[in-house]
Amino acid sequence: MKYSRKTLDKIAENFKYVPEILQGKKLLDGSDGEFISDYVSNIGKSDALSQIDYLNERKVTLSKLKDESAEEYKKYSSLYVKIFFLLGVLMAVLLA
Repeated sequence: MKYSRKTLDKIAENFKYVPEILQGKKLLDGSDGEFISDYVSNIGKSDALSQIDYLNERKVTLSKLKDESAEEYKKYSSLYVKIFFLLGVLMAVLLA
């Protein structure tokens, strides 16, 4: 994104949910919604160096959450495959 004097509202018009978030509407519940609202509310509130530090901190937090989510997905996806396989075997045994 190039530097310009456009307001955040003007820049966000091209994105699907960002204008709603900027208006204060919560799209997610729980800690995810709080994270997003905190993230958006701090944009443009302080000087550029402080914002860079804040955004880098948020980036690290998001990468940790992404890694945790990927691990959880791998764990439960293999579990669901095994459960449905066993259900299929059980149905085959009952039908035979």
